Amino acid sequence: MLEIRIHGRGGQGNVVAAYLLASAAIDGGRYAQAFPAFGAERRGAPVAAFVRIDEQPIRRRCQVREPSFLIVQDPALMEVPGTLSGIRSEGTVLVDGPAAGIDSSGNHEVITMPATRLAMEHIGRPVPNTALLAAFITLTDLMPLSALTDALAARFKGAILEKNRKLVEAAATTVEAGRWREVAHAAGA
Repeated sequence: MLEIRIHGRGGQGNVVAAYLLASAAIDGGRYAQAFPAFGAERRGAPVAAFVRIDEQPIRRRCQVREPSFLIVQDPALMEVPGTLSGIRSEGTVLVDGPAAGIDSSGNHEVITMPATRLAMEHIGRPVPNTALLAAFITLTDLMPLSALTDALAARFKGAILEKNRKLVEAAATTVEAGRWREVAHAAGA
């Protein structure tokens, strides 16, 4: 079973990101579940969301404690205790940041991509979730990007959908396609 934990702050679309990723996986023929965990329920408070993807029905209902992948929507959260806790030894981290980059010097490969900047350019709002999901799907090769755009179409319509589609295309070009394919495969995807 592939387990993903998404960290962000209230208002960044953390929960929506989890639901979109699970919907894309389900559309791709897999089983998936997504759910959030809230602390203080206010804009700007740390929020975690969890996604599980598997080839068979998922019976586990607890929070994701040992993810193979972390998606971090606010780079400041990388310094918050608990953000990196439990990540598997082969696990990887995708982080929003000012520029694209790869850091393989620590225990886990960390890829930074400018999700918020891309979101501002394409949708006019500082919501990094769609860009990070497009990059994550591109890195892992879990499903085609069209699964994400289909999930977006189930949630959005009109101009905002078209802006998000363009954002998906742009974000996918900022990372190396298939770079994390082996990690995803080893984790059960």
